[in-house]
Amino acid sequence: MTMRMASPLWIAALLAAILGALLTAAVFGFFYAYASSVMFGFDTLSEQNAVIAMQGVNATVRNRYFAPAFFGPAPMLLLAAGLAYLADARQAGFAFAAAAVVYMFAAFLPTMLVNVPMNDALARVSARGSDVAQVWAEYSPRWQWWNLARTVASGFSVLLALFGLVSLGASARTTSRVPASMGRLEAARVAS
Repeated sequence: MTMRMASPLWIAALLAAILGALLTAAVFGFFYAYASSVMFGFDTLSEQNAVIAMQGVNATVRNRYFAPAFFGPAPMLLLAAGLAYLADARQAGFAFAAAAVVYMFAAFLPTMLVNVPMNDALARVSARGSDVAQVWAEYSPRWQWWNLARTVASGFSVLLALFGLVSLGASARTTSRVPASMGRLEAARVAS
């Protein structure tokens, strides 16, 4: 077995895929932290304090550190898919494209269509209002359900991206095949 020289397209696909997988893993970790601890912690607070805490998080989450992890996975994975396809690593390209589609439709869009509007509505709630207990009781379980859905989806996207990376690595290997009718010296000369 010999390694062929990696083409510039293959190298570009690898770099885009690594970045896409890292960004997807980062957003998966962010969602997972909320699913595994943050919201459980907020639910132990008084409803007033839970609303104040969530409002504080929502007011600060849109920042330069979060933006690449949230907005970057789909475009980067689609770029990796296209480059892998052009580099004749179609299985890897398919995996990267699938990872991008899963992230876009099962994590990104639900966030924009459900979680963000819920957060915007919560931002307008007065934590000192008489209905704060009811507001939190309606907000928290629904928000957590959608957060769990996007956590699972982004985790699946990470797995697809990793499968794509493995497939991309496998596409760089070639097996030297020599017809059985050739002698050893002739096979050695052809292989070199």
